Amino acid sequence: MVNDTAVLEFRLLGFSGNPQYQILLFIVFLVIYILTILGNFIIISVVTLEPRLHLPMYKFLKNLSFLEVCYTSTIVPKMLANLLAERKSISFSGCMAQLFYFITLGATECYLLAAMAYDRYLAVCEPLHYIVAMTAESYTRLAAGSWLTGVFTGFLPCLMVSRLQFCSCNLIDHFFCDISPLLKLSCSDTTVTEAVIFILSLLVLSSCFLLILVSYLLIILSILKIPSTSGKRMTFSTCSSHLMVVTIYYGTMISMYVRPTYRLSSELSKAVSVLYTVVTPLLNPVIYGLRNKGFKEALEKIVIRHHRLHAL
Repeated sequence: MVNDTAVLEFRLLGFSGNPQYQILLFIVFLVIYILTILGNFIIISVVTLEPRLHLPMYKFLKNLSFLEVCYTSTIVPKMLANLLAERKSISFSGCMAQLFYFITLGATECYLLAAMAYDRYLAVCEPLHYIVAMTAESYTRLAAGSWLTGVFTGFLPCLMVSRLQFCSCNLIDHFFCDISPLLKLSCSDTTVTEAVIFILSLLVLSSCFLLILVSYLLIILSILKIPSTSGKRMTFSTCSSHLMVVTIYYGTMISMYVRPTYRLSSELSKAVSVLYTVVTPLLNPVIYGLRNKGFKEALEKIVIRHHRLHAL
Protein backbone atom coordinates (compact mmCIF):
# COMPACT_ATOMS: atom_id res chain seq x y z
CA MET A 1 0.00 0.00 0.00
CA VAL A 2 1.48 3.36 -1.05
CA ASN A 3 1.23 6.51 1.05
CA ASP A 4 2.62 9.92 0.09
CA THR A 5 3.26 11.26 3.58
CA ALA A 6 6.09 12.36 5.81
CA VAL A 7 4.41 10.80 8.83
CA LEU A 8 6.25 7.57 9.68
CA GLU A 9 4.49 6.91 12.97
CA PHE A 10 1.42 7.93 14.93
CA ARG A 11 1.02 8.65 18.63
CA LEU A 12 -2.06 7.20 20.29
CA LEU A 13 -3.45 9.53 22.95
CA GLY A 14 -5.49 6.69 24.47
CA PHE A 15 -7.42 7.36 27.66
CA SER A 16 -6.90 9.78 30.56
CA GLY A 17 -3.42 11.20 31.04
CA ASN A 18 -3.64 10.72 34.82
CA PRO A 19 -1.08 7.97 35.74
CA GLN A 20 -3.38 6.56 38.47
CA TYR A 21 -6.21 6.06 35.99
CA GLN A 22 -3.77 4.53 33.49
CA ILE A 23 -2.75 1.84 35.99
CA LEU A 24 -6.36 1.17 37.02
CA LEU A 25 -7.44 0.85 33.38
CA PHE A 26 -4.46 -1.42 32.70
CA ILE A 27 -5.49 -3.79 35.51
CA VAL A 28 -9.17 -3.82 34.48
CA PHE A 29 -8.46 -4.40 30.77
CA LEU A 30 -5.77 -6.99 31.53
CA VAL A 31 -8.18 -9.02 33.69
CA ILE A 32 -10.90 -8.81 31.01
CA TYR A 33 -8.40 -9.82 28.30
CA ILE A 34 -7.15 -12.84 30.28
CA LEU A 35 -10.73 -13.96 31.00
CA THR A 36 -11.63 -13.49 27.32
CA ILE A 37 -8.70 -15.61 26.11
CA LEU A 38 -9.35 -18.33 28.73
CA GLY A 39 -13.10 -18.42 28.08
CA ASN A 40 -12.73 -18.68 24.32
CA PHE A 41 -9.93 -21.26 24.52
CA ILE A 42 -12.11 -23.38 26.84
CA ILE A 43 -14.84 -23.37 24.18
CA ILE A 44 -12.36 -24.26 21.42
CA SER A 45 -10.86 -27.08 23.51
CA VAL A 46 -14.18 -28.57 24.64
CA VAL A 47 -15.69 -28.53 21.13
CA THR A 48 -12.50 -30.11 19.75
CA LEU A 49 -12.23 -32.83 22.43
CA GLU A 50 -15.89 -33.84 22.74
CA PRO A 51 -17.16 -35.88 19.73
CA ARG A 52 -20.80 -35.13 20.62
CA LEU A 53 -20.15 -31.47 19.91
CA HIS A 54 -18.87 -32.06 16.37
CA LEU A 55 -22.07 -30.54 15.01
CA PRO A 56 -22.49 -27.39 12.85
CA MET A 57 -23.87 -25.36 15.79
CA TYR A 58 -20.79 -26.01 17.95
CA LYS A 59 -18.39 -25.76 15.03
CA PHE A 60 -19.75 -22.25 14.40
CA LEU A 61 -19.23 -21.52 18.10
CA LYS A 62 -15.65 -22.77 17.87
CA ASN A 63 -15.11 -20.48 14.86
CA LEU A 64 -16.57 -17.54 16.75
CA SER A 65 -14.33 -18.18 19.75
CA PHE A 66 -11.20 -18.34 17.58
CA LEU A 67 -12.33 -15.15 15.86
CA GLU A 68 -12.83 -13.38 19.21
CA VAL A 69 -9.31 -14.32 20.33
CA CYS A 70 -7.87 -12.84 17.12
CA TYR A 71 -10.18 -9.81 17.22
CA THR A 72 -9.45 -8.71 20.78
CA SER A 73 -5.73 -9.54 20.39
CA THR A 74 -5.56 -7.08 17.48
CA ILE A 75 -6.46 -4.22 19.83
CA VAL A 76 -5.93 -5.01 23.52
CA PRO A 77 -2.19 -5.97 23.79
CA LYS A 78 -1.09 -2.73 22.11
CA MET A 79 -3.58 -0.78 24.23
CA LEU A 80 -2.20 -2.38 27.42
CA ALA A 81 1.37 -1.60 26.40
CA ASN A 82 0.48 2.04 25.71
CA LEU A 83 -1.27 2.41 29.07
CA LEU A 84 2.11 1.84 30.76
CA ALA A 85 4.36 3.46 28.16
CA GLU A 86 5.45 7.10 28.20
CA ARG A 87 5.66 7.25 24.41
CA LYS A 88 2.42 5.75 23.09
CA SER A 89 3.43 5.31 19.46
CA ILE A 90 2.65 2.99 16.56
CA SER A 91 4.37 2.91 13.16
CA PHE A 92 2.45 3.89 10.04
CA SER A 93 2.62 0.34 8.66
CA GLY A 94 1.66 -1.07 12.08
CA CYS A 95 -1.31 1.29 12.22
CA MET A 96 -2.52 0.23 8.76
CA ALA A 97 -2.05 -3.45 9.66
CA GLN A 98 -4.07 -2.99 12.86
CA LEU A 99 -6.80 -1.19 10.92
CA PHE A 100 -6.94 -3.97 8.30
CA TYR A 101 -7.18 -6.79 10.86
CA PHE A 102 -9.72 -4.84 12.91
CA ILE A 103 -12.05 -4.24 9.93
CA THR A 104 -11.53 -7.74 8.52
CA LEU A 105 -12.23 -9.55 11.79
CA GLY A 106 -15.11 -7.20 12.65
CA ALA A 107 -16.76 -7.86 9.28
CA THR A 108 -16.11 -11.61 9.61
CA GLU A 109 -17.89 -11.59 12.98
CA CYS A 110 -20.92 -9.93 11.38
CA TYR A 111 -21.10 -12.63 8.71
CA LEU A 112 -20.45 -15.42 11.20
CA LEU A 113 -23.16 -14.25 13.62
CA ALA A 114 -25.59 -14.12 10.69
CA ALA A 115 -24.60 -17.67 9.66
CA MET A 116 -25.12 -18.86 13.25
CA ALA A 117 -28.57 -17.25 13.36
CA TYR A 118 -29.46 -19.01 10.09
CA ASP A 119 -28.25 -22.31 11.54
CA ARG A 120 -30.46 -21.84 14.63
CA TYR A 121 -33.42 -20.89 12.42
CA LEU A 122 -33.08 -24.13 10.47
CA ALA A 123 -32.68 -26.19 13.66
CA VAL A 124 -35.73 -24.72 15.41
CA CYS A 125 -38.09 -23.88 12.55
CA GLU A 126 -37.14 -26.53 9.99
CA PRO A 127 -35.94 -29.50 12.11
CA LEU A 128 -36.82 -32.14 9.49
CA HIS A 129 -35.03 -30.19 6.79
CA TYR A 130 -32.03 -29.31 8.99
CA ILE A 131 -29.98 -32.48 8.43
CA VAL A 132 -30.29 -32.08 4.67
CA ALA A 133 -29.71 -28.30 4.60
CA MET A 134 -26.90 -28.02 7.17
CA THR A 135 -24.47 -30.69 6.05
CA ALA A 136 -20.74 -30.63 6.74
CA GLU A 137 -20.25 -29.16 3.28
CA SER A 138 -22.86 -26.43 3.93
CA TYR A 139 -21.20 -25.53 7.24
CA THR A 140 -17.77 -25.33 5.59
CA ARG A 141 -19.10 -23.05 2.86
CA LEU A 142 -20.78 -20.71 5.35
CA ALA A 143 -17.76 -20.58 7.69
CA ALA A 144 -15.17 -20.20 4.93
CA GLY A 145 -17.41 -17.71 3.13
CA SER A 146 -17.62 -15.58 6.29
CA TRP A 147 -13.83 -15.44 6.63
CA LEU A 148 -13.12 -14.81 2.94
CA THR A 149 -15.81 -12.13 2.63
CA GLY A 150 -14.44 -10.51 5.78
CA VAL A 151 -10.98 -10.26 4.19
CA PHE A 152 -12.39 -8.65 1.03
CA THR A 153 -14.49 -6.26 3.15
CA GLY A 154 -11.44 -5.11 5.10
CA PHE A 155 -9.21 -4.56 2.08
CA LEU A 156 -10.93 -1.57 0.40
CA PRO A 157 -11.32 0.75 3.45
CA CYS A 158 -7.76 0.05 4.57
CA LEU A 159 -6.41 0.70 1.06
CA MET A 160 -8.28 4.02 0.80
CA VAL A 161 -7.19 5.21 4.27
CA SER A 162 -3.56 4.22 3.63
CA ARG A 163 -3.48 6.40 0.50
CA LEU A 164 -4.58 9.53 2.37
CA GLN A 165 -2.03 12.21 3.22
CA PHE A 166 -1.04 12.92 6.82
CA CYS A 167 0.89 16.18 6.69
CA SER A 168 2.33 17.07 10.07
CA CYS A 169 0.09 16.20 13.03
CA ASN A 170 0.40 12.54 14.02
CA LEU A 171 -1.70 12.48 17.21
CA ILE A 172 -4.55 9.93 17.04
CA ASP A 173 -7.16 10.73 19.68
CA HIS A 174 -8.05 7.07 20.28
CA PHE A 175 -6.60 3.91 21.84
CA PHE A 176 -6.18 2.13 18.48
CA CYS A 177 -6.02 2.94 14.77
CA ASP A 178 -9.70 3.34 13.95
CA ILE A 179 -11.23 4.83 10.81
CA SER A 180 -12.82 7.93 12.34
CA PRO A 181 -9.74 9.45 14.08
CA LEU A 182 -7.57 8.71 11.04
CA LEU A 183 -10.01 10.52 8.74
CA LYS A 184 -10.05 13.49 11.13
CA LEU A 185 -6.26 13.53 11.16
CA SER A 186 -5.79 13.46 7.38
CA CYS A 187 -5.08 16.66 5.47
CA SER A 188 -6.49 15.11 2.27
CA ASP A 189 -10.04 15.46 0.97
CA THR A 190 -11.74 12.49 2.66
CA THR A 191 -15.20 12.93 1.07
CA VAL A 192 -14.94 9.92 -1.25
CA THR A 193 -13.31 7.75 1.41
CA GLU A 194 -16.03 8.62 3.96
CA ALA A 195 -18.78 7.91 1.41
CA VAL A 196 -17.34 4.52 0.43
CA ILE A 197 -16.84 3.45 4.05
CA PHE A 198 -20.34 4.64 4.97
CA ILE A 199 -21.97 2.68 2.12
CA LEU A 200 -19.89 -0.44 2.82
CA SER A 201 -20.66 -0.28 6.56
CA LEU A 202 -24.35 0.24 5.85
CA LEU A 203 -24.48 -2.77 3.52
CA VAL A 204 -22.54 -5.12 5.81
CA LEU A 205 -23.93 -4.19 9.22
CA SER A 206 -27.54 -3.53 8.24
CA SER A 207 -27.92 -6.61 6.03
CA CYS A 208 -26.38 -8.97 8.61
CA PHE A 209 -28.32 -7.41 11.49
CA LEU A 210 -31.59 -7.63 9.54
CA LEU A 211 -30.95 -11.29 8.71
CA ILE A 212 -30.30 -12.06 12.38
CA LEU A 213 -33.42 -10.22 13.55
CA VAL A 214 -35.63 -11.98 10.99
CA SER A 215 -34.13 -15.36 11.93
CA TYR A 216 -34.78 -14.83 15.64
CA LEU A 217 -38.25 -13.43 14.99
CA LEU A 218 -39.15 -16.63 13.13
CA ILE A 219 -37.54 -18.68 15.92
CA ILE A 220 -39.61 -16.88 18.57
CA LEU A 221 -42.81 -17.39 16.56
CA SER A 222 -41.95 -21.08 16.33
CA ILE A 223 -41.26 -21.24 20.08
CA LEU A 224 -44.71 -19.83 20.84
CA LYS A 225 -46.16 -22.99 19.33
CA ILE A 226 -44.33 -25.21 21.86
CA PRO A 227 -46.92 -26.57 24.34
CA SER A 228 -44.42 -26.99 27.20
CA THR A 229 -43.97 -23.89 29.36
CA SER A 230 -40.52 -24.99 30.53
CA GLY A 231 -39.48 -25.61 26.92
CA LYS A 232 -40.62 -22.13 25.95
CA ARG A 233 -38.80 -20.55 28.91
CA MET A 234 -35.52 -22.33 28.21
CA THR A 235 -35.52 -21.52 24.49
CA PHE A 236 -36.58 -17.92 25.10
CA SER A 237 -33.71 -17.57 27.60
CA THR A 238 -31.19 -18.76 25.01
CA CYS A 239 -32.61 -16.53 22.26
CA SER A 240 -32.74 -13.47 24.51
CA SER A 241 -29.10 -14.03 25.53
CA HIS A 242 -28.00 -14.28 21.91
CA LEU A 243 -30.02 -11.19 20.98
CA MET A 244 -28.47 -9.26 23.86
CA VAL A 245 -24.92 -9.88 22.60
CA VAL A 246 -25.94 -9.21 19.00
CA THR A 247 -27.68 -5.95 19.97
CA ILE A 248 -24.65 -4.71 21.93
CA TYR A 249 -22.25 -5.58 19.11
CA TYR A 250 -24.32 -4.34 16.18
CA GLY A 251 -25.74 -1.37 18.09
CA THR A 252 -22.29 -0.01 18.92
CA MET A 253 -20.86 -0.81 15.47
CA ILE A 254 -23.78 0.83 13.66
CA SER A 255 -23.57 3.93 15.88
CA MET A 256 -19.87 4.23 15.03
CA TYR A 257 -19.73 3.44 11.32
CA VAL A 258 -23.18 3.81 9.71
CA ARG A 259 -22.98 7.59 9.73
CA PRO A 260 -22.24 9.88 6.77
CA THR A 261 -20.05 12.07 9.04
CA TYR A 262 -18.05 11.41 12.17
CA ARG A 263 -19.48 13.66 14.88
CA LEU A 264 -19.22 11.63 18.08
CA SER A 265 -16.92 13.18 20.67
CA SER A 266 -13.57 11.43 21.06
CA GLU A 267 -14.33 10.32 24.63
CA LEU A 268 -17.72 8.88 23.66
CA SER A 269 -16.14 7.14 20.66
CA LYS A 270 -13.58 5.52 22.95
CA ALA A 271 -16.26 4.37 25.41
CA VAL A 272 -18.37 2.86 22.60
CA SER A 273 -15.29 1.24 21.05
CA VAL A 274 -14.46 -0.47 24.36
CA LEU A 275 -17.84 -2.24 24.18
CA TYR A 276 -17.19 -4.00 20.87
CA THR A 277 -13.41 -4.48 21.16
CA VAL A 278 -13.12 -5.51 24.84
CA VAL A 279 -16.52 -6.34 26.38
CA THR A 280 -18.28 -8.26 23.58
CA PRO A 281 -15.43 -10.78 23.07
CA LEU A 282 -15.78 -11.60 26.79
CA LEU A 283 -19.58 -11.91 26.64
CA ASN A 284 -19.69 -14.23 23.64
CA PRO A 285 -18.14 -17.31 25.33
CA VAL A 286 -20.40 -16.77 28.36
CA ILE A 287 -23.61 -16.31 26.38
CA TYR A 288 -23.07 -18.74 23.52
CA GLY A 289 -21.11 -21.40 25.37
CA LEU A 290 -21.43 -21.50 29.13
CA ARG A 291 -25.23 -20.95 29.02
CA ASN A 292 -25.63 -23.82 26.54
CA LYS A 293 -26.81 -27.05 28.19
CA GLY A 294 -25.05 -29.38 25.75
CA PHE A 295 -21.79 -27.49 26.09
CA LYS A 296 -21.95 -27.44 29.91
CA GLU A 297 -22.58 -31.20 30.01
CA ALA A 298 -19.60 -31.80 27.72
CA LEU A 299 -17.40 -29.52 29.85
CA GLU A 300 -18.39 -31.37 33.05
CA LYS A 301 -17.69 -34.70 31.33
CA ILE A 302 -14.18 -33.59 30.30
CA VAL A 303 -13.42 -32.21 33.79
CA ILE A 304 -14.56 -35.49 35.46
CA ARG A 305 -12.51 -37.51 32.98
CA HIS A 306 -9.47 -35.32 33.70
CA HIS A 307 -9.83 -35.78 37.48
CA ARG A 308 -10.16 -39.57 37.10
CA LEU A 309 -6.97 -39.76 35.04
CA HIS A 310 -5.05 -37.79 37.67
CA ALA A 311 -6.54 -39.93 40.45
CA LEU A 312 -5.13 -43.12 38.92
